[in-house]
Amino acid sequence: MWKYFTFSQHLHQKTKINEVQTIEEVHCTEEKEESDQVSAISEDTPVEDYPIENITDFFEVTEVHPHLPKYSEDCYNPIDIQDARMCKTKPARGKGYTSGASCITSVLMNDIEAKVNLDTVAFCTCVGNNYLQVILPKWKNQLLPIEGVQFSSSSNNMYPLGTLDTNLVFPHPAGSIRVKTEIAVMENCTSQHIIFGNDYLNIYVININNHKYRYFTIEENKRQKFAFSNMPKQISIVSSKNDAYKEVFVSNQLLEAQINPSLSPKMRNELINVLYTYNNAFASYNEPLGAI
Repeated sequence: MWKYFTFSQHLHQKTKINEVQTIEEVHCTEEKEESDQVSAISEDTPVEDYPIENITDFFEVTEVHPHLPKYSEDCYNPIDIQDARMCKTKPARGKGYTSGASCITSVLMNDIEAKVNLDTVAFCTCVGNNYLQVILPKWKNQLLPIEGVQFSSSSNNMYPLGTLDTNLVFPHPAGSIRVKTEIAVMENCTSQHIIFGNDYLNIYVININNHKYRYFTIEENKRQKFAFSNMPKQISIVSSKNDAYKEVFVSNQLLEAQINPSLSPKMRNELINVLYTYNNAFASYNEPLGAI
């Protein structure tokens, strides 16, 4: 009986040793699996499969990525200020305004060439009724009503007459692109072009690139580049008295003048300049230019 007790005690001790060894092997196996799992998560796991405890760290890393857009809420305490590198020749001192460039390009509206200004400051696409009369004489028959909306520019209020549902074709040798737009027609807009505003610049993702050769793209197609018109640099001082008098002259004395609609915008502008410069030769107090 003593022998049996000794053998059973010895067997029990062996069993405990085997159990301890098994537990240690299980712990080693679990640690290895956790290490492999962490390595797989950090390298190949998509963002949506990250464990909950790693989400905070992931967003902290995303906030410092330099390629993402940034907006500083505290604009009064900027940090790390660096001088921007000029990519083009610096103009002479006091002549910085001469380095400006035009954003006007040519389009087709109802198979008629028109000028369009890609204006990122303009809230919506609009055109003056005088210029619209030149490129589309029957525009009043296609006008859609517009109500309950107020428009204003940097200088005065704009008076809408309605909206025009039309297509603008941007020509390109590799394939032209048609853009469907609704243009607000303004009564007192004196611009001799269509103002292509920020509404459709945003909808059609039209990006203006100020590269060495300035161009713009449509629909994020960077391979198809559209050029701007080669217009001579002209500096117009809006605050000058002559321009102010000329605007009053066009809006008042030429309001009812019947100008040939077949004239191009350039010819129309030259005619207005002649009438304004020599207005005394064409009209009098009793017979204003509106009677022409």
